[in-house]
Parts: sequence; C-alpha cells; structure tokens
Amino acid sequence: MDNQQVLLSVRNLSVEFPGDDGIVHAVDDVGFDLYPGKTLGVVGESGSGKSVTALTVMRLLGTSKARIRSGEIWFRHPQRGMTDLLKLRDDEMQTIRGRYMGMVFQEPMTSLNPVKRCGPQVTESMIWHKHATRKSARKKVIELFREVRLPDPEKVFHAWPHELSGGQKQRVMIAMAMACNPLLLIADEPTTALDVTVQKSILDLFNSLIKSHQMAVLFISHDLGVINTIADFTAVMRQGKIVEQGTSARIFKQPVEPYTKALVACRPSLNDRPAKLAVVEDFLGKENPVNNTAASERQTITPGWHKKANTEEPLLEVKNLKAFFVEKRTITGKPLTYHKAVNDISFTLFKGETLGLVGESGCGKTTLGRSIMRLLKPVAGKVVYKGVDIAGISSKKLRALRPKFQIIFQDPYASLTPGISAGEAIMEPMRVHGILTNNKVRKKHILDILEKVGLEEKHYYRYPHEFSGGQRQRVCIARALAMNPEFIVCDESVSALDVSVQAQVLNLLNDLKESFDLTYLFISHDLSVVKYMSDRVMVMHEGELVELNDADQLYANPANAYTKKLIDAIPSF
Repeated sequence: MDNQQVLLSVRNLSVEFPGDDGIVHAVDDVGFDLYPGKTLGVVGESGSGKSVTALTVMRLLGTSKARIRSGEIWFRHPQRGMTDLLKLRDDEMQTIRGRYMGMVFQEPMTSLNPVKRCGPQVTESMIWHKHATRKSARKKVIELFREVRLPDPEKVFHAWPHELSGGQKQRVMIAMAMACNPLLLIADEPTTALDVTVQKSILDLFNSLIKSHQMAVLFISHDLGVINTIADFTAVMRQGKIVEQGTSARIFKQPVEPYTKALVACRPSLNDRPAKLAVVEDFLGKENPVNNTAASERQTITPGWHKKANTEEPLLEVKNLKAFFVEKRTITGKPLTYHKAVNDISFTLFKGETLGLVGESGCGKTTLGRSIMRLLKPVAGKVVYKGVDIAGISSKKLRALRPKFQIIFQDPYASLTPGISAGEAIMEPMRVHGILTNNKVRKKHILDILEKVGLEEKHYYRYPHEFSGGQRQRVCIARALAMNPEFIVCDESVSALDVSVQAQVLNLLNDLKESFDLTYLFISHDLSVVKYMSDRVMVMHEGELVELNDADQLYANPANAYTKKLIDAIPSF
C-alpha cells in the first residue's frame, strides 16, 4: 500500500515500568502500520503488552510510573497531516482523543461513571468536541444506542450503569467511542462480556462502520475466532514484542512461530474434548511443536471423562424457581410491572457433575446463579441442597451452610477490594465462618491453596492492581476453594482471559474438581468453552429454560431453534 494512505504508523515503540524486580519492559520495539478501512487484530497472553500499546497510542498512560523509552506514533490528522502524537502537548492531544480517536475499554463497569446516567456520559464528548449541540446530542445518542443493538434505547439513555447487564454496558462503551465518528477506533477486548449472538452483531456492526466510514480499527482480543472474523491483519505479541504479524488468513492457517501455533492449539474445539487443553509451555522450545505430546493429546477423547450421573441422588434440585425485578412503580411505590429474569426453572445437579449454562446477555444466567446462592432472594420456587431448601431457610441457617457453596464472579477485579491484599481477601471469609483454629493455620492453608492454583507465596502479600487478569482470577478461585466447598457457581469465570490463560484456568478447574470432589454450575457466553467443560448443558432464553441435554448431543443435534442460533453464531477459524 502507498505510505501516503497510512492513518497510524507506530515505529520502534518501547514502554517500561518500574517493578518489584527492576524495570519491566512492557512494550519492546513494537512497530506496525494501520490503514483507513482496515483492521489490525492484536493477540497474545495476559501481560504481553497489548493494552499498554493501545493506551500509549491514545496517550492515556499515567506519567508517574510509565516511561516511553523510545519510539514514534504518527497519526494522519485531517488538518495537521502526519503528526507524532508523542510530541503533542496534553491540551493538543485532548482535541484529538475522542474526536478523531476513540477507544472501547476492556472493563465497562470501571470505565463508566457509576453516578452518572448512561446517556449523558455519551453526550458529554459530543458536546465537548462540538460534534453536536446539547439539544441534538440526545437524539444522536439514542440513534447510536439503537445502532449498537441496545434494547429500548430511550430507557438505556436514562439508566444508571449498575442497571445494565455486562453486555449492555459494553455496548454503551462502544457507542461512546463512536460518538464523534472517529477516524481510528481502538477496541480493547470489546466483545469480552458479550454472548455469541450479540458478539456476532457487534462484529457485523464494526465491519459495516469500517466500510461506510473508512475507519481504521486496532482490535485487541483474546478470542482467536473473533480476530479471524474481523481483522484483515494480525499481530501476535509476547513479552512486549510482536513475534509474528501478517494477514489473518496466513497467521491462522499457516502460523510460523511456535508461540502462534500454541495460541491456536489452546482454544477449545467444538470437534473434540481432550483430557487437558494444550498450553503455551507445551509448545515453546520444541523443534516440531505441532507433533508434540500436548498437541496429539488434544486430538484424543478420553473415554468416560465426562460424568454420566443420572442414577445418583442429586446434590442440588431447583424446582419452579422464579426471580422477578420491579420495572415500574406507581407514585406511591406499588409495583406495576415486573421483569421475569428467572421464570419457572427446574433442573437437578449431581455430585461431581459440571452443568453448563448458556444464553444471551440479559437472559437470566447470572440471576439464576445468584438466586441459587441466595445472593438474590427468589420470589417463588425451591433450591434444595442435600434435602435443605436454601430458598426458604432463615438467614442464620443459611449462614451456616454458606461455606459449602461458593461463587467465582465474572469480573475478578471488581470482586476484590483494592485496598486489601490477596492473602487477606482469602482469609477474611475463613475468619467469618470460623474455618480452622487461628490465622497462622489459616495462612498455611491459604499458601497451600495458592500453590494449587498456580500462584506463589509472594502473591499472598500483593494487591489486586499488582496482578494480571489471569492471576486475579486465580486469587478468586483460591478464595472460593479456601472455604472447602462442595458446589461452586463459575459465573463467566474465564470470559476476561486470553486464550492461553483461559486454557490454564480450565485445566485448573478440572484438576481441582477431581482433587476436591467439586460440583460446578458453569456459566459462560463462550459455547466452545461450555461444551469442553460440561457434562450437560442448559440453554436459557428470556428467563426460561429452553433446552437441557448431554453436551455432545446438544451441540450435534440442537432441538430448539434458539440453541441452533447460538451454535451457528460461534466464531471459528
């Protein structure tokens, strides 16, 4: 391509941070070009430098710790021409950021202002950049909300962030980034919180915007199927460096570097369910990684690996469970209409089983999981755990049972307190429930658990912000295990992880299931992951259970049209 057409050109970019063990080279001599109407996908393990590269391009790195050691970031400004963004003053960069360059951040809950309604947050940048008047901004934002497939855009405009599902919040962030029709859109894991059907519609939306606006997109994702679907070119990052880049077609069909081959092999397949997923370490340092033990093991289905437990007494029985939320009230506060998040659902869960739960964003998956845990009180129905109805017992009796059923939340950062170390976060519920005799014994128990989940003693003293995403999720898994539970609800527990770390965590969950004789309710929007993990799979749609079957049978011959729609939307390569 003609260099005159390039919109963004990154040259020899190096960024470093001070760390416990010296200087961390987060980005090391990175370079790439991005053209109008094209998408560059960036993949790599957690901590490989993907997000730091994106934040540096946007000039959003804090100046207190981060240091740009070298490099240039050239951007084709409509008025200035080719401009090195690293040489601009902060006030000059502010006129570009938001107007000509938009960004969709990885964690929508921490990116949205919790005390400001969604609509005004989007209109703010439009008004500041004089892209719309205060009067016309509202109309434009509602049109944007409709364009990103938000239900009832008028209602979402006036909604608070906490009133929206994870997928809906992410769509608000996408609308915010696109508010001023930017020339460059940087999307940092923009489909992480979305189910497959909404993800497909968002990817279609990105593609249509790219074509209609000739917008360039830097697209970061841990989902290789997503990258293959949307990206014209792909760059693979590892330890701050780009180890391989080229056309997406070539990268995914004929990867050259062992690390790239490892990433492709780590992703769960719909066609087979091996005893263990391949991980990056299995591939590096091998002369012929494609034929190594891990790769060949991936093709081997282990007979009897998935549990067939229909003849046993169930560990958990859910009977006609209902969980409703008030939508509208009268002026006196009397409920008028309800949202039926969980509507008359019944199923059984057997000891040692993994029961998968899938469905679109807002279908009631998380509400069902939290209702079973009694984190939300259902309006009707029973949740019978070993003969005890959890839904109907007193708070005092429920408290005594709490250690036996735990939950791993969707967002590991939001579920850890920023000012409390990992060790203290794990120990606190142990103290509350009187598990073990004293803090010294508890600490020893916690260190054993940390080792089992792949962490070290030094991680006991670290705070949430000092961990990568995968490490934070391991801390949350350790916190759940420390209570010696029998049943764990995994609520999107690997959704925020890149494919390599995801494989490690899935292998870990299966190993822990065997070691601790655990039972899982595994909630995820990633149908490939759900099939790999589950003995049986439930499908939810608009608060109702539409299908429940053996995992292999459900994917091979879906009985319900909605299930077929979900399976057809799975991105592949």
